[in-house]
Amino acid sequence: MIGNIFILIVVIALVLLFGWLTYRAVRAKKLWIKIVGGLLAGLLTLVLAAMALFGGKGIATVYSPDVPAASALTVAGSPEQVARGEYLVSLSCIGCHGAVNANGEPSGEQPLTGGWNIAAAEGFGFMGSMITENLTPGGKLADYSDGELFRVLRHSVNQDGVKLGFMDFLPYKELSDADTEAIIAYLRSLEPAETAVATGDKFNFLGAVMMGSGMFPPSVPGAETVTAPPEGETAEYGKYVATFGECRGCHGPEMTGTEASAAGPAIPNPRPLVSTVSQAEFAEMMRSGIKPDGTAFPETMPWQNAAKMTDSDLAALYAYLTTAP
Repeated sequence: MIGNIFILIVVIALVLLFGWLTYRAVRAKKLWIKIVGGLLAGLLTLVLAAMALFGGKGIATVYSPDVPAASALTVAGSPEQVARGEYLVSLSCIGCHGAVNANGEPSGEQPLTGGWNIAAAEGFGFMGSMITENLTPGGKLADYSDGELFRVLRHSVNQDGVKLGFMDFLPYKELSDADTEAIIAYLRSLEPAETAVATGDKFNFLGAVMMGSGMFPPSVPGAETVTAPPEGETAEYGKYVATFGECRGCHGPEMTGTEASAAGPAIPNPRPLVSTVSQAEFAEMMRSGIKPDGTAFPETMPWQNAAKMTDSDLAALYAYLTTAP
C-alpha cells in the first residue's frame, strides 16, 4: 500500500508540473511554442490527471472497502459441519487452493497449500500478484479468527480489511451462513502444511488505476445474512448448487455466459447444450467430461469438480439449467 500511495503522490506532482508547463507554453510569445508545447504538455497533464484520479479511486477501493467489521463468531466444528465443509471445499476451493505441481499450477489435490499465481496464469500479472492462500492451519489462516474467516468468504477482504482481487468476482459471498461456517469448520480440521512461496494479493499502481477506472465488472456486496433455499431437486436449489459448485463464477450470475473483459475471455452459455440432453445424459456428461456427441470439454472447464457432486445436486443443477433464467 505504501508503495502505491508514494507513486500516487509522484503522479500528482507530475500533474502539477505539466500543468505549470502547459500554462507557460500557452503564455509563450512564439506561436509554435504555444501550439506544440501547449498541446504536448496539456495532453500529458490530462493523462496524468486521469491516472491520479483513477489510481486514487482504486487505492481507496482496495485498501478501504466499505465492509463491516469481523464478527465475534465461534464455529462449533461439529462432525456434520466438517463433513459438509469437506464436500463444499472439494467442489470449489480445491480448484485454486490445492497443492501446486512442479510447474506451479494447481493440482486440484490435497493439501490445500495454495501457491498458484493466478494473476500471472490468467494473463493479468501486469496488475500485480494474486497468489492463492494456504487454507490449512499451516498458513496465514491460522491467525484468523472464525469471524475474520467468515468475512473473507462473505465480503472478500483479508484480515486487514484489504479487498481481495480474483476472489471478489466469485460467488462465494452468496453461500449461506451455515455453509460458510461449515467451510470454516473443515479448514480448521485440516493438518497444518506449509507453502514454499509468499501468498496473498498485491496490487501495483497500474492495478489500482484499472480498478478505479471501472475496467472490471462491479462486484456484488455480501449480505449481512444468507439462508440457502430448501434442499431438493429444484431449479431454486439448483441455482444454489451452481453457486457453491463455482459454476456461476465463470458462466455468469444467471448461467447465460459472460462476455470477454479485462477479467478474462468470454465464457459460453451452457443452457443451449444442456437443454438438448436428458438428466441422465447431463449427469454422465458432468462425470465423464465428454459431451453426448463424443467431444471433450475444453481444458478450461473444471468438470472434474462437478463430477464430485451428489446425484441429487446434479439433478438440481440440471433443473436450474433447463429452466428459463
